[in-house]
Amino acid sequence: MNLLEQIKANAKTYQKRIVLPEGTEPRTLRAADIILKEGLAKLILLGNQEEIAAKAEELGVNISSAEIVDPETSDKRSTYADLMVEIRKSKGLTKEEALKLLNNPLYFGPIMIKAGDADGELAGAINATGDVLRPAFQFVKTMPGVSVVSGAFMMFLNDPTFGHNGVMVFADCAVMPNPTDKELAEIAVTTARTAKAIVGMEPRVAMLSFSTKGSAKNELVDKVVSATEIAKKMAPELMIDGELQLDAALVPEVGKLKAPESQVAGRANVLVFPDLQSGNIGYKLVQRLAKAEAVGPVLQGMAAPINDLSRGCSVFDIVNMVAITANQAAALL
Repeated sequence: MNLLEQIKANAKTYQKRIVLPEGTEPRTLRAADIILKEGLAKLILLGNQEEIAAKAEELGVNISSAEIVDPETSDKRSTYADLMVEIRKSKGLTKEEALKLLNNPLYFGPIMIKAGDADGELAGAINATGDVLRPAFQFVKTMPGVSVVSGAFMMFLNDPTFGHNGVMVFADCAVMPNPTDKELAEIAVTTARTAKAIVGMEPRVAMLSFSTKGSAKNELVDKVVSATEIAKKMAPELMIDGELQLDAALVPEVGKLKAPESQVAGRANVLVFPDLQSGNIGYKLVQRLAKAEAVGPVLQGMAAPINDLSRGCSVFDIVNMVAITANQAAALL
């Protein structure tokens, strides 16, 4: 059983309630058909019931076992609005304003999660990342002790000698352009936990730089060194080391030569990039040149799993990400 099959098998046992705000989007409906047939999750589709039913019939898909909730007519609107006002009272949100926001499925989904009526959300097939994340930041917020949300990719490599039987986790490849040392440390810790929760690996986290253990001096290196120290204090039980160059992180011979005392060097399965530019470039290089499969981004650091899709996503991307979201939800218990 490969990793994606294991993730799906886990999802079947968890039976988490996953909200899909883009209820009339064709790829989402086709994915919903597969998810329901395979029993990967309990789905909640947001939107007008008649429009969703008509689109499903047009596509020839069966979503009869999904719950369909219309944000504009739900009997939970008043309760949800009161909860929104309580969360955003310091910002002066009124109930009238909250009720208007609830007409938008991207707001309705997160508040369902906050109210305990759903376990996770997946959106972004037809919405920009900022529009998906803004309501999540405002109403679900980050998990305790974490101030930053980041995006991790699971990289399925063709060479099983790297990472965890050919699986690695890269971050941050999607959210934070230029994290501070503290933010980078939080990204390292949350990525390690993502790797453990979803992949089932014992994370060995490499904090990447263009320097290994003082081989270069620069303020960019200093940030990674500081982030490594902070991360180790945040989670002393985790194997986190840096600063490491990529070859020192991945190649045993180089790791032994450049960082002989390290538990991580030469054996890393989680790579934490120093900024978004390097992270985004790095995962796409591996995806395109090494023909690796990149699954994600998996958003991490939220108090509940809310994941964002690429607008170029496929039906099977949605299926896989629902299974991953279910695994994340289970790991938070």
